[in-house]
Amino acid sequence: MSNWGFDAQLTHIKQQHLYRSRQTVESPQGAEIVVAGKRLVNFSSNDYLGLANHPSVVKAFIKGSEKYGVGSGSAHLICGHSAEHQALEEELAVFTGRQRALLFSTGYMANLGVIAALVGKGDDVFQDKLNHASLLDAGKLSGARSRRYLHADTNRLSQLLLQSTQAKQLIVTDGVFSMDGDEAPIEQLADVAKQSNAMLMVDDAHGFGVLGQTGGGLIEKYELNQEHVPIVMGTFGKAFGTFGAFVAGSDALIEMLIQRARTYIYTTAAPAAVMAATRESLKLMQVDTWRREKLAGLNKQFRLGASQLGFDVPDSSSAIQPIIIGDSAKALSVSQQLAAQGFMVSAIREPTVPSGSARLRVTLTAAHTDTQVDALLSALDSIIE
Repeated sequence: MSNWGFDAQLTHIKQQHLYRSRQTVESPQGAEIVVAGKRLVNFSSNDYLGLANHPSVVKAFIKGSEKYGVGSGSAHLICGHSAEHQALEEELAVFTGRQRALLFSTGYMANLGVIAALVGKGDDVFQDKLNHASLLDAGKLSGARSRRYLHADTNRLSQLLLQSTQAKQLIVTDGVFSMDGDEAPIEQLADVAKQSNAMLMVDDAHGFGVLGQTGGGLIEKYELNQEHVPIVMGTFGKAFGTFGAFVAGSDALIEMLIQRARTYIYTTAAPAAVMAATRESLKLMQVDTWRREKLAGLNKQFRLGASQLGFDVPDSSSAIQPIIIGDSAKALSVSQQLAAQGFMVSAIREPTVPSGSARLRVTLTAAHTDTQVDALLSALDSIIE
């Protein structure tokens, strides 16, 4: 194994202050968690609506496991597709205003499966430079030619589309960008796609639950129907508070994915109990509008406080509120100092974000309190010069 040079590579990663370590959590997800015996106020979770440990969601999971057990036993196309899976797909179709929805085990698998099923050699995939790694990887693995445009630059995208002579053109974008928290110019992207006869796919993993009157994400916020955004992807591991993912679109799209998406066909279906829990969280997401309202209020409170303290906070209306530090070593140091003061805030470094843009990724949830947000701002003020 010596010729592989693992030790040297790991040493190099550490020297660049890019080494990543796991932390073992000893409690349920929530505004506070226990890590290595220490209670921390958690500003790193994607549980935006505070549903991951909601009593009725937990109860639905227990009831589902009592009825279906803890494993699905097989792939969807063999004997792993339960009544809970089917019901959730139908409810998601209504929720998104699409003809049908299809469940995937993870968001990463959904993006890989969709893009590879729809395009290949002889086609073009156009991607925002700040798209999630799963979308970028999917473009590469599909065999299609990948073209990347500057962040949110629809004019450059239009130019690239005009230059394309490939058979099919697929435009792919995050809805809410996972490391910056800003929104894609989705209305303009829909217009560009229509003018170019291209297909538009939106990964709105961080928008569902947070944006829109009933939590329907960007497509609800901007009232974009299936014709405007033919392919929309969402995940359950964020605002839903559970696990898994889905893709919604036309009947023909879903049938094509069932036949061609390898990450759907060749993997075990998620447990039915998780789908039962997700159905409950979907109901709460739509009915408990106060969760979005509270989250929006906390976002406003944090942004105002951070601005008054002079921090570099990009424009974001989502639950993701980054503070740009720049240097990876400094970002890591600030994160560690915050932990010492009782706050868990992740330091995001290269290659997750571009070199020189290391940051603290503060994520707010409806489970947080005004007092906790003020305490975080005070701690940041005492650490960051």
